[in-house]
Amino acid sequence: MSAPELIRIVSRDSPMALAQVERVRSELAALHPGIATEVVPVKTTGDRWMGALSQVEGKGAFTKEVDAALLAGEADLAVHCVKDIPGDRPLPAGTTFAAFLERDDVRDALIDPGGRTLDELPAGTRIGTSSVRRIAQLAASHPHLQCVPMRGNANRRMEKLAAGEADALLLAVSGLERIGRTDVITQILSVEEMCPPIGAGVLALQCREDDTDTIDAVSGLGHPQTFQETTAERMLLHVLQGHCNSPIAGYATTDRRGELSLRACVFTPDGKTVLNAHEWAGPLTPETLGTSVAVALLRQGARELIDGIPH
Repeated sequence: MSAPELIRIVSRDSPMALAQVERVRSELAALHPGIATEVVPVKTTGDRWMGALSQVEGKGAFTKEVDAALLAGEADLAVHCVKDIPGDRPLPAGTTFAAFLERDDVRDALIDPGGRTLDELPAGTRIGTSSVRRIAQLAASHPHLQCVPMRGNANRRMEKLAAGEADALLLAVSGLERIGRTDVITQILSVEEMCPPIGAGVLALQCREDDTDTIDAVSGLGHPQTFQETTAERMLLHVLQGHCNSPIAGYATTDRRGELSLRACVFTPDGKTVLNAHEWAGPLTPETLGTSVAVALLRQGARELIDGIPH
């Protein structure tokens, strides 16, 4: 292997995204002290557009410009949140995942200025979120609460909360950890209370397929358990062909014996229909596990449910 002297890392330019890049730079410096890194920040369509993602490019709105910089040779390595990478279509031709970093917390957090838990919020409380996954689950578990659309990075959403645009927020625990703002968390919701998104808490390192030097240099940052879990989750999403308006949730876990399992849910937007599936891998590969759980959901009517949601 011929180690590169410099790796240019492209990422969204939000505070959280740049904090994620710093984690990659730190871990890479520990693994390869001789490799220098440089950050190439870009502003994506998803960061500029504050309306519904379905009106632009869905989740691809957060990755298109980053992928373009990588493919154009303006950068050597892209850092993505796996939950932002579309699962209904393959990676851009000519790119590949070089590694998935060890997974962070997959759970959601409630931020309430009054210090209340979700169950303590009175009827009519406005919850700031544009996540169809969160909206559907809140509609099922707390129908007396009102979800109000809220986009933007975590810091921007907290500014909007302070300005009175919502009464409380739901944000990812891992995101708040990355920007050092766990102090605002009122309650961490269990995965039973709020099933996480596919790829929650996972950072992906993406390279050009022909850049074997960079791939070899960063592949050592990969976490085998996270790779297995993420592979199963993304195969589930691929088979379901979920779009950006599909309330799909799911997460794989690995127990102390190393056994992999995958739990997933598909909801109607109003939360009145919930499809559930949970399987253990046993001798199955992660890809086969993801396919098997997706098929179990399809047998319950997931295809009709997903296709019936405008997008």
